[in-house]
Amino acid sequence: MNIREKIPNLPEIHVESNLNLLLRRAKENRTVDIEEYETTGGYSALKKALKKFTPEDIVILVEESTLRGRGGAGFPTGRKWRFALMNPPPRYLICNADESEPGTFKDRIIIERDPHLLLEGMIIAGYALGAKEGYIYIRGEYPAGYMILENAIKEAKEYGYLGENILGTDFSFDIKVYRGAGAYICGEETALIESLEGKRGHPRLRPPYPAQVGIYRRPTVVNNVETLSNIPIIVTYEQYFMNIGSSGFYGPKLFPISGKVKKPGVYEATMDITLRELIEMAGGVKDGKKFKAVFSGALGVYSEKDLDMPMDYSPKGFGGTGTTIVLDEEDCIIDSLLVIANFFHHESCGKCTPCRVGTYEQLNILKKIKEGNGTEQDLEYLKHLAENIPSGSICGLGFSAPQAIVDAMKKFPEEFEAHLKGECPAGICF
Repeated sequence: MNIREKIPNLPEIHVESNLNLLLRRAKENRTVDIEEYETTGGYSALKKALKKFTPEDIVILVEESTLRGRGGAGFPTGRKWRFALMNPPPRYLICNADESEPGTFKDRIIIERDPHLLLEGMIIAGYALGAKEGYIYIRGEYPAGYMILENAIKEAKEYGYLGENILGTDFSFDIKVYRGAGAYICGEETALIESLEGKRGHPRLRPPYPAQVGIYRRPTVVNNVETLSNIPIIVTYEQYFMNIGSSGFYGPKLFPISGKVKKPGVYEATMDITLRELIEMAGGVKDGKKFKAVFSGALGVYSEKDLDMPMDYSPKGFGGTGTTIVLDEEDCIIDSLLVIANFFHHESCGKCTPCRVGTYEQLNILKKIKEGNGTEQDLEYLKHLAENIPSGSICGLGFSAPQAIVDAMKKFPEEFEAHLKGECPAGICF
């Protein structure tokens, strides 16, 4: 029996790809078991890695691929691995599957539909890093994904891809899955490590970085699901990987799209695709309405003037996780910002006072503006908070919390001006 048959009520999520790399086995709403995975080329990259390459060869291959982390920051994966290798073993590998940013559900597709792709990437990464243990930290709201991964690990062990002396070599590696408790802050790698160790999920001061001092105070590499799922592709195609996409931003990228589009779902494309082209890929704005804005998860806000920006990690690119939430002319920017502000206030761990207090202040000011009671002084205070929350916080949440508000004030000043007058351009606030 397929593991998915034991898990009812899994949502239908539209999946589309013009590359057939990360998503080639994930287009249907079902889980690929190990037998099907093998018959479609699965674990051939692991066999090739163990037979043809040394661990150092794999690291060099990943460095040359210029693969950037797909978790949001876009840090070069090979460089992170190299930092860890500069420190003595034992070393550890952690897969960050705590996908909890609003509008982000790309890793979920890999976990629930093609879990062995992630496991194969982790095993190869473990081989390259000289690690004996790997951990998958999955968000608590993915109970089905947890069950699917546990089943996939069991299958991999039965087929000799996990455990002692993998495929008859002297390489041994094991993977364990841990469930989070629904905290967005645990998507930050040091808070994730604290949680894995059984502590409160608060971020650590850096340096030292996890590649130096991570879990159990040992060198640790933390990569997210999509990043690790690219590793078998790199090993399989080697130098051809650098023919996928534009210069400096190679490889496939997953883009979760939701909001006011005709076909919300997960789309696989190269990072030279523009925001406009991505929205068109999802069928365009639905119901014949006019495009208004895009929220990049809980981070930036983009207007119609930004539609021709590339979806890459360049200074003028979209960056981040690629999360795209589309708003149309009937949506209110202030109303949407209020949702984001509430999210950051709720998810702040409270460790840093500027973040703990600042996110509360942002939320209350936006409530005033939405209700038509805001003033020019409130707008100035929002700008003040935007400067001071990031500078006084030790993790990315504090940096991100005011970003959407700052972007919206620059790109949609008329929305704020209208609300100060007691008017809502979308007609939904008053």
